Amino acid sequence: MSASMPTIKVPPVLRAETGGQSEVVVDGGSVGEVLRNLAETHSGTKDQLFSPEGDLNRYVNVYLNDEDVRVLDGLETSVAEGDTVVILPAMAGG
Repeated sequence: MSASMPTIKVPPVLRAETGGQSEVVVDGGSVGEVLRNLAETHSGTKDQLFSPEGDLNRYVNVYLNDEDVRVLDGLETSVAEGDTVVILPAMAGG
């Protein structure tokens, strides 16, 4: 059985880093693996997504099939073929 290939929905703020693509299919078995693989493939996204310690940045919300991964298993949440991972950077208030 091949590894799962979920689709990541890339927000407009990160599309410059993914060559303008709004959706990217990335290999991985968990939300964390998928996001780390995205960061390796499109290195410009790494600092946007992860802190220097490798944790998800506080201001980045990640959803798996419309569910906030924070209420699931966080970066350990399993993903499967056909799943959609949505990255939503929180907008800073002012």
